[in-house]
Amino acid sequence: MSALRLLSSAARRAPSTLAQQRRGYAEVADKISLSLVLPHQAIFTSTDVVQVNLAAATGDMGILANHVPSIEALRPGMIEVIESGNASKKWFASGGFATVHPGNKLTINVVEAAPLESFSSEAVRANLQEALKVTAGNGSEEDKMEARIEADVYEALQHALGSK
Repeated sequence: MSALRLLSSAARRAPSTLAQQRRGYAEVADKISLSLVLPHQAIFTSTDVVQVNLAAATGDMGILANHVPSIEALRPGMIEVIESGNASKKWFASGGFATVHPGNKLTINVVEAAPLESFSSEAVRANLQEALKVTAGNGSEEDKMEARIEADVYEALQHALGSK
């Protein structure tokens, strides 16, 4: 028996309960339970929120209730938490991981995060320029690589401050 016929035969014999498990759109009233933690602090602990927007390594993404389970590496960028009544809170995170669990649970583990409003655009701009000078300078390769990482973080922070 060919593999295709074997597969289709098995699919016809599968219980009908499997066919009823379909992914649909999130209901308006659905919430996702968010835990946003740093090594030294928990910002959210199993708090019901409407949506979370984050800077994943694969691109920006928004997470609503009933999101498909996944694990995403986070790049330096903004984490926006939208609570009931469209109240929004924003943090800048240096990087980490987000895990979407079955049952509307989201866990975000980051190394460092701070409220977006605690940053000064002028200070970020000045620090970015300083980091770019080091990358273009005559320093060691190690100094240049560290400055490049620093510049990448400041560029992400400058972008996040621009979208406040």
